[in-house]
Amino acid sequence: MTLKLGAYTACLHDRPLGEALDVLQANGLTSVEVNTGGFIPSPHCHVDLLLSSEQARRDYLDLFASRGMELSGLNCNGNPLNPLPGVGPKHADDLRRTIELAGLLGVRNIVTMSGTPGSDPDARYPSWVVNPWDGVYMDVLDYQWGVAVDFWKEIDALARAHDVRVAIEMHPHNLVFSPVTLRKLVELTGATNLGAEMDPSHLMWQGMDVAACIRDLGPLVFHAAAKDAMITPGVDIRGVLDTSFTRVPADAADKVPTGYGFWCNAWPEDPAWRFVAVGAGHDVGWWTGFLRALAEVDPDMAVNIEHEDAAYDRLEGLALAAENLRAAAEKM
Repeated sequence: MTLKLGAYTACLHDRPLGEALDVLQANGLTSVEVNTGGFIPSPHCHVDLLLSSEQARRDYLDLFASRGMELSGLNCNGNPLNPLPGVGPKHADDLRRTIELAGLLGVRNIVTMSGTPGSDPDARYPSWVVNPWDGVYMDVLDYQWGVAVDFWKEIDALARAHDVRVAIEMHPHNLVFSPVTLRKLVELTGATNLGAEMDPSHLMWQGMDVAACIRDLGPLVFHAAAKDAMITPGVDIRGVLDTSFTRVPADAADKVPTGYGFWCNAWPEDPAWRFVAVGAGHDVGWWTGFLRALAEVDPDMAVNIEHEDAAYDRLEGLALAAENLRAAAEKM
């Protein structure tokens, strides 16, 4: 098997790209994914410069090639359908520019999220419908899917024109958060260049069988993340739909932005689930099965670590994830 093992460099945004690549190389990783906009800044990819200069693009790709590494994905996770004027339009524009840049760089896959519109044309805020047992929420979903289809038809055509693929992360808070909803988007849009980024962590805490999800989607799986999750004792009274988060102060030095004037909230002290380093939630044998299922779809697929385990510092957590991911690959 020749799966490309690597990492998404967002966890290393505290250092220049060259130093971040050296960290990945030291951990035996060869595939790299960088951020280009959306929720978080893009210090490892100066999009304006790269769009405007062929020489800058050559120099940029040389940073990877000189280390025997491949830039396998551009990440533009955000909510391009958000009705807030400081969020949705910017994230949508970031995505369009990322598609153009990917075409110029020869990067095949772009990672993003489907987004969530408001509940109706006059809504000020996005609204995620969790369970439409009440008929009124079917009206909301009908409106939201109409918005999504119009937008994603445009994005699919743009991706096709630039010969790139858009891999959608199936993430709660988005219209597309499962294989069923991913297929729905592809079918409603008639898309040729939209598929899935297989991040197992978000499927884990929803209670899904990740290997079954991969096999259900088959060739619609374009790209993958190595990110683990753990169901924790708090689930006993909170359930996986718990909303007991708290606000992070505006002056907090380490807050994570999600848009102009908005940022991530703080988790409950006793959460129902949390993200953990690869191997901390599911053992190496589980990850071997994950890699095997991906290889059935595409033996050359990129599988990039996304480190978000707050129990470890960035270097320690990334090293642990890389060690476990490499061990899983060796057992294939």
